[in-house]
Amino acid sequence: MAKEIERKFLVASDEWRDGADTGTRLLQAYIVTMDDRSARVRLMDDTRARLTVKISNGSMTRDEFEYDIPLADAKELMSKAIGLTIEKTRYEVKHRGFIWEVDVYGGAHDGLVIAEVELSAEGDTPDLPSWLGAEVTGDPHYSNQYLSTSPLVSKADHELSYSPF
Repeated sequence: MAKEIERKFLVASDEWRDGADTGTRLLQAYIVTMDDRSARVRLMDDTRARLTVKISNGSMTRDEFEYDIPLADAKELMSKAIGLTIEKTRYEVKHRGFIWEVDVYGGAHDGLVIAEVELSAEGDTPDLPSWLGAEVTGDPHYSNQYLSTSPLVSKADHELSYSPF
């Protein structure tokens, strides 16, 4: 079992693109969603699939169990999912010793752009890139679990001031 420790931010500009990789197209859907736990299936570039179970303990740290699964199984599970399928492209951006994951959402949440950084300990203090906006760590409204089951929101609700494309 792994521990996931991360901070999450809205993205305020597209300056991150200068250091980004080519990105990975992700589709993810939730099979189980509860206040403190979830089970999701994720397709990556429609060539690989993973099943992930996350259990929260109320802090920045969550228990995370991830397993590669056959693509056909993932597609079958997605057909039985709760709520919306999340569509996004994930880009990795290296910044001063940390790898930031920038998710550019499409589909129902088109226009939302969120950056996450995984930490090795809750006390880690990464240098924050200038292209970050407001921190939303711990705000359930910006979790993929919430986005898969929430009412649709507009770009203005995410405080975007630029076009992510």
